[in-house]
Amino acid sequence: MMRTIELPLWLFVLILLFAAVTFASHFLFPSVRWFFRRRFERAVERLNLRLERPIEPFKLTRRYDMIQRLIYDPEVARAIARHAAAEGIPENVAFEQARRYAREIVPSFSAFAYFGFAIRAARLLSNAIYRVRLGYQDEAALRSLDPNATLIFVMNHRSNMDYVLVTYLAARRSALSYAVGEWARVWPLSRLIRAMGAYFIRRKSRNDLYRRVLSAYMRLATQGGATQAMFPEGGLSLDGTLAAPRMGLLKYIVAAGSSPEGAFDPDHPERDVVFVPVALNYDWVLEDKILTSAARAGERRFKARIGVVMARMLRQLWLWVTRRYHRFGYAAVNFGRPLSLRDFVQSRAQGPQDQLTQQLGEELMLRIGSAVPVLPVPMAAWVFLRHGPMSASVLEQRMGVLAAQLQGSMQSQSGANLVQPARAALRILLKRGLVQRQEGRLVPVAAGRDLLTYYANSISHLLPGDMLAADPRADPEGNAASAKGFSAAAGS
Repeated sequence: MMRTIELPLWLFVLILLFAAVTFASHFLFPSVRWFFRRRFERAVERLNLRLERPIEPFKLTRRYDMIQRLIYDPEVARAIARHAAAEGIPENVAFEQARRYAREIVPSFSAFAYFGFAIRAARLLSNAIYRVRLGYQDEAALRSLDPNATLIFVMNHRSNMDYVLVTYLAARRSALSYAVGEWARVWPLSRLIRAMGAYFIRRKSRNDLYRRVLSAYMRLATQGGATQAMFPEGGLSLDGTLAAPRMGLLKYIVAAGSSPEGAFDPDHPERDVVFVPVALNYDWVLEDKILTSAARAGERRFKARIGVVMARMLRQLWLWVTRRYHRFGYAAVNFGRPLSLRDFVQSRAQGPQDQLTQQLGEELMLRIGSAVPVLPVPMAAWVFLRHGPMSASVLEQRMGVLAAQLQGSMQSQSGANLVQPARAALRILLKRGLVQRQEGRLVPVAAGRDLLTYYANSISHLLPGDMLAADPRADPEGNAASAKGFSAAAGS
């Protein structure tokens, strides 16, 4: 019992190491985790006092716990069984596949990363690139929303800057959780995006098991009250127009309130779902040439090489250092009229869930479209496509008439003073070579017609074909306005 035992030094060190690890894992690490967890909870409590909608407990759930909750969800369990039977594989193999999907989807939200880094970076980047304008928003309607409702911001998708801009402008309301595509699954970008609460989706996956896992996550997030942001169009607009809504995520959100029989029951969900339309527009979309090239090619597969991106960033930095840097015009955001899912369902006759989702998507796109900001460059592009060459003074006059007829939509300046916005639009159009001066007149360049059409399309749905023709001041040079409106001008 009291005999001396000799051990090799390496074995003694190994025993001490195992003892230290055991002590740390059973006593030290839990205490440290508890200490930091308490500090984190207090920090979130203080943060929630500043937010209109506090961060939901769902978003603060540990990622491991959320993955476990997801893969043991009854609906996912049934999907695993069906997948195993259909593929002829053991259920444990299908279960591991579902776990991989869950790990791929579930974010790891960090309040520190979101509010300590992301918001500051988004504010700095947005204001460095654009003159940011927050336009119309019905503050009374937004403040009167049910505080227990799940809030979902639905937006048109003009640029990858949409994520940055809306994150910055919605910072005082709550933390947004975005659905992002495969482009963001690149390390270390993926770690940062997960920490900001975004969840990854495979937009074109036909795998039923994957879709069941994604559907279960959307159901848990919606019923858990997680504030979300989504793009109903499903991707960037290639031609500047508003695209028809895609039903994928919307269908999952509607299904989150479905009764067991499958018909939507507005009294069944514990929380209402409120959609807030968000409309964005830009004087200069950074990816516009890539998007219009993809539209000409007739495909959505487009890439920007990292070397090209870095070269452009360095060029802008050099312009800033030499004090020749100009921002890329205006970027504006409007918040439209909120839509309660419960009220929407009650106003519709009961029908199939797919039909209800289709009607919901169309209504949301209508509300987004009606709130799209009318900015100087899209307005100038529309005028050039409709009337052709003109003098600078005539352009200012026509833009003034257009702004007066669209009172309330202009987000850069009041409609009473359009001289500065017209000049700002001209600066951008001349700099980009879309318009050139010839004999005292401004002439649209044929090679830039795709881009002019792209920007004009962003507001074309707001402009009836006879809008300018109805006002004699609209055509001071006596040019006949096309009775067929913008679509004819853009297509000629």
